[in-house]
Amino acid sequence: MFSGANSALFLSVFLACAVEAVEATTIVLAAGTARDWKSALRGMWAGLLSLAIIIAAIGPSISSIPMNSLRLFVGTLLLVFGLQWVRKAILRASGYKALHDEEKIFQDEIAAARKAKEGKRFGVPDWYAFTLSFKGVLLEGLEVAFIVLTFGTIQHKVGLASIAALAAVVIVAIAGVRLKKPLARVPENTMKFVVGIMLTSFGIFWGAEGAGAIWPHADASLLGIIPFVAVVSYVLVLMLKAKKAKAPIGIKASSVVDFDEADAEAIESDRGAWKLIKDFGYFWYDFLIGDDLIGTAIVLASMEATYLLHHAGHRTVWWVLPLGVVILLPVNLFRVTR
Repeated sequence: MFSGANSALFLSVFLACAVEAVEATTIVLAAGTARDWKSALRGMWAGLLSLAIIIAAIGPSISSIPMNSLRLFVGTLLLVFGLQWVRKAILRASGYKALHDEEKIFQDEIAAARKAKEGKRFGVPDWYAFTLSFKGVLLEGLEVAFIVLTFGTIQHKVGLASIAALAAVVIVAIAGVRLKKPLARVPENTMKFVVGIMLTSFGIFWGAEGAGAIWPHADASLLGIIPFVAVVSYVLVLMLKAKKAKAPIGIKASSVVDFDEADAEAIESDRGAWKLIKDFGYFWYDFLIGDDLIGTAIVLASMEATYLLHHAGHRTVWWVLPLGVVILLPVNLFRVTR
């Protein structure tokens, strides 16, 4: 039977991996539809093979890290990463940022693919389709691998995390093959909101533990942290909606640049191996820091405060990270929408 913590783990991994699988599937379908299916599928398999090699190389290293250090490291990354998702989801829900539209992304990729020059390299009939598919599968797959390895290792539930990820990927892949179109009906914006809340909650829990905090009810504390993050997020959505509604007539409330859309518009001008290298580097920067250096600094400061208070003899320091989130989210949201 699943405990509350195991259920939260399974749901978090499943939804997060489903989101990444939808995005990877959209890219592969666009490459195959607009260009050449054989090259797109070769790129997909090459991406999966590269992903398997990376996992085999780093998997044992993650499991050998001392548990407290791993909790601190992963908790920090998940909190930074999760807060990015929550922040963008709140902006979308309040109308300050365009909703994520897989159909539009699919059409953008199709248009860019049809404009790209044809070329055969290394025995691949269409190098562009191969590269596009390879990049999509590898980059989205790295996020899936990170989620599975970190969640599974810390909770000693690698098998459960792997099953959740596999189920998500298989379901999305089958749906993509059957429909031969982007999974536009998948409520991806809602899924991203839920995943952001779950990742943020696990980040708070593991990060505080790694810094020395002791949660009042051990793993069961997650059942309180998750609703806490959800309520804070919902209140912020209502506050931003009210702010936008009060904007003077004739003055449009400020909106936030969608970096995903900007990247999509730049697809046409820069393709090939060099684009792949740059995208790979940008992926890691975006994954670890994103577009919010201030938020990252606040998270690190909250982690440091938890550690220092714990080593100063204060046992009940679990509240520091939740307080940091309550401060961080409003500061960032009202900063970017002013």
